[in-house]
Amino acid sequence: MKKRQKTPHNRQKQRSHKVRRDEGRDKDKAQKVKIDLFGHHAVVEAWLNPARHIHVLYLTDKAAEGFEDIVRTAQKKGLKRPEPIIIDRSVLDHSTPMGSVHQGIGLNVQALEPTDIHDLIRAGEVEGKSLLVMLDQVTDPHNVGAILRSACVFGATGLIMQKKHAPELTGVLAKTACGGVEHVPVAYETNLTRSLETLQEAGYMAIGLDERGEQEIGELERFDKVVIVLGAEGPGLRRLVREQCDILTRLPTNGPISSLNVSNAAAVALYALKN
Repeated sequence: MKKRQKTPHNRQKQRSHKVRRDEGRDKDKAQKVKIDLFGHHAVVEAWLNPARHIHVLYLTDKAAEGFEDIVRTAQKKGLKRPEPIIIDRSVLDHSTPMGSVHQGIGLNVQALEPTDIHDLIRAGEVEGKSLLVMLDQVTDPHNVGAILRSACVFGATGLIMQKKHAPELTGVLAKTACGGVEHVPVAYETNLTRSLETLQEAGYMAIGLDERGEQEIGELERFDKVVIVLGAEGPGLRRLVREQCDILTRLPTNGPISSLNVSNAAAVALYALKN
């Protein structure tokens, strides 16, 4: 049987199609987009947060199928949101930190309005009760994100970190917080010792978590306004911050390992101190 001869036109068409496909692959490999938040929970909570201004939502085809209900929910709430953009998964891979589980979804967003301890104090005055968390040079975004998630779960009204030694509320931190970034106000302060003084003047009891604490956390009196202070793993609370605390308390540990990861310790402390 005689083979069908390819015409020059057909050959040119095939070649040009192949080039476009190859160019598309190369483009996907090199392309990056600006991603501030990624992961399903972090993105959903930001998408439904009226205080959050969103520039672009990026979705893979698969992730888009599961996001339709969220889009409708935002519309019912009257939230102004951009039309989602479908992109290849490889673009998200290149636009997020290596090894990130972005789940095929990412946001380019504007940062939330900044908060300071005076805002937190005013919020506590309105509520009558307040549980704050202060982190003394806890810098690992996974730990901070996990603490922020626990703070949200146990009803903390705010989190305080030092400006110079704290991660931003984006990326891995926000993914680990599972949406807690949208619900727990975070204040970045210059001097934590002075911040504690300000809180104490406003009626807060400053409780430092320290393995050398005088009392176990479960034995403490209940207070309407509390700031629980946690230090970095290893060094713990710095001297001036520790000395500024009203009470040093410890967790009731009695196993062969005497200490917890700071994020786990925070979860236990928040549960013990929640009102």
